[in-house]
Amino acid sequence: MKRWGILGIGVVVTLVGLVHLAGVEARKAGDEEVYKELELFTDALAIVQSDYVEEPKAKDLIYGAMKGMLATLDPYSQFLDPDSYNELRVETEGQFGGLGIEITIRDELLTVISPIDDTPAARAGFKSGDRIVKIDGELTRGITLLDAVKKLRGKPGTEVVLTLLREGENQLLDVPVKRETITIKSIREARIIEDGIGYVKLSDFREQTPKDLTQALQQLQGQHMDGLILDLRNNPGGLLDVSVSVSELFLDRAQLVVTTKGRLKHQNMEFRSKSDGAVNRLPLVVLINEGSASASEIVAGAIQDHRRGVVMGMKSHGKASVQTIFPLKDGSALRLTTSKYFTPAGRSIHGQGIVPDVVVPLVELKREEGEDGKKAPEPAQQIFERIESKDKGEEPHDKGPALDNQLVRAVDLLKGIKVLNSNGSVIR
Repeated sequence: MKRWGILGIGVVVTLVGLVHLAGVEARKAGDEEVYKELELFTDALAIVQSDYVEEPKAKDLIYGAMKGMLATLDPYSQFLDPDSYNELRVETEGQFGGLGIEITIRDELLTVISPIDDTPAARAGFKSGDRIVKIDGELTRGITLLDAVKKLRGKPGTEVVLTLLREGENQLLDVPVKRETITIKSIREARIIEDGIGYVKLSDFREQTPKDLTQALQQLQGQHMDGLILDLRNNPGGLLDVSVSVSELFLDRAQLVVTTKGRLKHQNMEFRSKSDGAVNRLPLVVLINEGSASASEIVAGAIQDHRRGVVMGMKSHGKASVQTIFPLKDGSALRLTTSKYFTPAGRSIHGQGIVPDVVVPLVELKREEGEDGKKAPEPAQQIFERIESKDKGEEPHDKGPALDNQLVRAVDLLKGIKVLNSNGSVIR
């Protein structure tokens, strides 16, 4: 792939290089229209260079042009200057200063995909679907994802005020949030809830996720786990190959996990499980919601299409595109959507999401009280009494997964599956 690596040499040389590279590629593709349209850009750039009130820097002009070019494609394609590219690499390593929210541009509005568990955003009550209309009093109309990330991240201990518009509410909410060092752990929770039913909360898909998940499952198997709840709620996704490795743990050898399709032949790929999964026979429930996106949807889609388990909760976010990073010579990079992915059954869920097998709207409950102020009814209270009894001698802040009706329904469903299996039925 050709690289535009001539920044800082001068506007004239830049223009010649751009025209030359674009012309060569256009002729190779038989598309002279690209070359003709590029003349408009070179003319405009020359006018700005010669007539603007102050002498502009060549790099600023080219960077601005590339930002604008990528912004015309889709919300996930971006030009990353060297600082932003470095931030992306830092985030991939799992630690950065910020709020702990995954964001996107939806309907031209900055929108929360999901808050990350145990972060300032989660504790402040951010919800999937919240629209961020102001950051420190500045309107976000027309903001790019890159600029939004720059404004939201910062030194731990500093505060930022976000103005939110929540669906179903007519008033704006000003929410002050103090930044912290965000250390993302893929496995947020891994324990036996009751009666051999394991629970794993997966927060995202990073390089270490398959290894960490495998260890967590082995630990639970050592505690005689005979059923599993995989919680992908508010999991914004991550790396494509990691989602395939995670899916493999639950599938049989050679089963299709996901396919990708793009404009180029090498972008059309099939990903299959390489071996029989470590828990490929275990009764399974996968929890999803509107904050489950990208890699989460790949896993849920594979489980659902192969009838490997029951997907429960609410419809997922609907992000079914794959981004590839193309580093440039000066330390900047292009983050470009290069393909879309499809579930094993060939479903495209982009903009639609995965509809659960069992739809269960979330009814939020406190640990000690129900909606009416009384103690939560059985079996939920029993579940968490057992969890807390097993935590004796441990730090008191680690008390298991949050009490909610979706989790309770998942536990009840697994109990029923286990009863049927014990009677000789086969449910996978």
